[in-house]
Amino acid sequence: MKKLLYIISEIDKAFEFEWVAQHLKDDFDLHFILLNPTSENPALAHFLSSLNIPYTIIEYKKKIEIPRIIFTLYHHIKKIRPDIVHTHLFKANLLGLTAAKLAGIKKRIYTRHHSSYNHIYHPNKVWYDHYCNCLATDIIAISTIVKDILINWEKVLPQKIHLIPHGLPFEIFQNVNKEDIALLKEKYNTLDKYPVIGVISRFTEWKGIQFIIPAFEKILHQYPNAYLILAGAYGNYDTINKLLSHLPLSSFCKITFEKNLPVLYKLFDIFIHTPIDEHSEAFGQVYIEAMASEIPIICTMSGIAHQLVKNKRNALVVPYKNSNAIYEAIIQLIKDPTLRNTIIAYAKEDVKVFSLENKVKLLKELYSSKS
Repeated sequence: MKKLLYIISEIDKAFEFEWVAQHLKDDFDLHFILLNPTSENPALAHFLSSLNIPYTIIEYKKKIEIPRIIFTLYHHIKKIRPDIVHTHLFKANLLGLTAAKLAGIKKRIYTRHHSSYNHIYHPNKVWYDHYCNCLATDIIAISTIVKDILINWEKVLPQKIHLIPHGLPFEIFQNVNKEDIALLKEKYNTLDKYPVIGVISRFTEWKGIQFIIPAFEKILHQYPNAYLILAGAYGNYDTINKLLSHLPLSSFCKITFEKNLPVLYKLFDIFIHTPIDEHSEAFGQVYIEAMASEIPIICTMSGIAHQLVKNKRNALVVPYKNSNAIYEAIIQLIKDPTLRNTIIAYAKEDVKVFSLENKVKLLKELYSSKS
């Protein structure tokens, strides 16, 4: 049985890693190293412990600690002696791949979770991407957009890249307890609201929330009981809060974190996700979550949408940075139940290609291939 070491940075709770750990633990001798800003056990550590998967927490706070962290990682890698090291997220990629290279690990994989972000917003950090690309023997691209950026923007050899999209265990998004839905409706004050517009996205410019809020403001004139839920509502893009200040306080709510996402989706009549260009979103988990939850989606084409979304079949596609188009799409879904039901039915069928089983299958094939 091959030894597989996951190195992950700055994660508390992440269903993606929980799901993958459950599916890999019987086929690999699985270990985790968690780089965290504190020595306290994150939720992921408790989950791994429940499955008897060994893990180590390495505390990391400041850049000055980088040599110590690399040395500590090197020590743990030499002790574990994994056949494969797979890293996730910036600090884990940078430090974990370095330590794995120094330790002589022949199969070094990292998953590219970001897209064009550094190129657009932090060009001085693009060299980090090039560094990780060079250290890795294999790179997982989570969408064709990410693959295109790796090949055409960063000149990575195509044979080094493996297209493995995220996947969902669809049953948890479809078999939702009605009592849980009722409790969450009461918690977030949606019992007498219609339409409830859902957005799940942190407050940052490229997510495009600043174009959704003016569309919702227009909806309020026709539907005074309309309600906007902004989940994942954290970030330093103040424009969003300024736009929200124009809305009645009773017409929206901000949710920093809701652990029961499958239930939260069931509160929405319409889901909206509008990144500002085709490549800002590396994947966009919310596209597939909303479709699996049978909630009609209004969206722009970014990330995984290029491989999944078809206008007026499984979603309504709007132009980038266009509040009027978002408003018109909302009205269309409200007034045309046939279109709404068609979108829900096709989306539920089309999204099946993004199953957790398919992701795990592709991961196992990569892990089992020769270095």
